[in-house]
Amino acid sequence: MTAAPAHPVGRWVLLLVLTAAGTAGLDALAVPSPALFAGLIAAAALALLGRAPSRVSRRLSLSAQAVVGVVIGVLAQAETLIAVAHDWLPVLLVGCGTLALSMAAGLLLGRRPGVSPLTGLLALTAGGASGLVAVTRELGGDERIVAVIQYLRVVLVTVSMPVVAATIYGAAGDAAAPAPGVVQPWYLGLLLTVVCAAVGVPLARVLRIPAGGLLGPMTVALALTLTGVAHGAVPPGALVELAYAVIGWQAGVRFTRESLRVVGGLLPTAVALIAAVVVLCAALGALLATLTGATPLEGYLATTPGGIYAVLATAISSGVDVAFVVAVQVLRVIVMLLVAPAIARWVAGRQRGGT
Repeated sequence: MTAAPAHPVGRWVLLLVLTAAGTAGLDALAVPSPALFAGLIAAAALALLGRAPSRVSRRLSLSAQAVVGVVIGVLAQAETLIAVAHDWLPVLLVGCGTLALSMAAGLLLGRRPGVSPLTGLLALTAGGASGLVAVTRELGGDERIVAVIQYLRVVLVTVSMPVVAATIYGAAGDAAAPAPGVVQPWYLGLLLTVVCAAVGVPLARVLRIPAGGLLGPMTVALALTLTGVAHGAVPPGALVELAYAVIGWQAGVRFTRESLRVVGGLLPTAVALIAAVVVLCAALGALLATLTGATPLEGYLATTPGGIYAVLATAISSGVDVAFVVAVQVLRVIVMLLVAPAIARWVAGRQRGGT
């Protein structure tokens, strides 16, 4: 075996180069969150070869969580929330139903050998995959398993969505895309990100909010967006990709041959559970359409368990009510990120109490 780079800088340079190359390749294949996938794969491969950095620092990890939190916060535009205000009760109930289904599937996954109930819960909870992976270690789960299963879910949902939309719901895919809104300069997005992180992280620490590195900045970004102070600013794309890469590295550098065997053994069960959740969420989508007067396609897209950007693309190309679909999806992500850490801590407490 070739000697591993002895200097930590050499290991980081190698990881950066492989991640950049992998990101470019996955982006060309239209893989969602390509930097996170590439970072995870590169770091895991180097870890298995003994060439990865020893760890990702807590400060770097918290910074990545903060960026992802801001990304989620700015998704909640006022007009998207207004779009569901009239039907808030069925939207909330159906959204909570999709979360309950995915969490139940996660607890079933947690019954497999080598997987704790907490890790299973975090691995299959629908919505905000990058946010869940980012806070898994802090909550006490195994982020290696969570990262692989979460992004397996995103990939399966993203790949199947256009096919299901076209074959079952008759989506035409030829509607004109809306004109883009005002695009703010990148430095305003950077300023927004810094402000949200600088205010949100200490505030979450003072209030003892679980997963505060993500939820604190997310809450500040949500407030600034809904009040119009953010004025359409979003975190710069390069910064977001770097944050996703850091989250991938965080999980990847901890891979061992034993953990790889555990993850590989889980894949058939995980695929079956994901498929079951997708079907049951589609049934909830039909219920949502009946209760709100939305079309069956809008109900399906609004309750699809993950892949929000693919949902947005499918909704736009199909000519459906994009505001309604995005509002339901974003509301579920926000609720999930607010309640999942508390539920995870409760599950972890029961897990410790049962040992």
